[in-house]
Amino acid sequence: MVNPRVFLALNIGGQPAGRLVVELFVDCTPITAKNFRDLFIDEKGIDKNRKPLHYKGTTFNRMIPRSMFNGGDITKGNGFGGESIYGDSFTEENFVNKHTGPGILSMANTGPGTNGSEFLICTAKVEWLDGTNVVFGQVVEGFNVMKAV
Repeated sequence: MVNPRVFLALNIGGQPAGRLVVELFVDCTPITAKNFRDLFIDEKGIDKNRKPLHYKGTTFNRMIPRSMFNGGDITKGNGFGGESIYGDSFTEENFVNKHTGPGILSMANTGPGTNGSEFLICTAKVEWLDGTNVVFGQVVEGFNVMKAV
């Protein structure tokens, strides 16, 4: 099975910065990868609050230097919202993959069973997230863009 890829077109300071190409691990995290993919391709329509269920126009709202950056709040836009394609949230499917270094794509959550739309991209090894945040993909192209963020 070949894992699908999606790309994130990023702007920095209102200017196009390039894109990240991300491989989604549907082979080992199909539920989480589907949530992310569907929010990218806008297949799920409108959420319960009549807002579009997609990532278009969202921002990276949290940056932790030498660690990670977070994005994907599709409901509030401030890092305290989000919703999954499965409803408000869904549970972690497994912790097979680890936060081994730059480019790892993982769910951001506030505790067990709170995965929505928010995600993080690692800029370093962040092993303290292993066992709490599901790794479901990795950046395969655009590391120069990732560093600019």
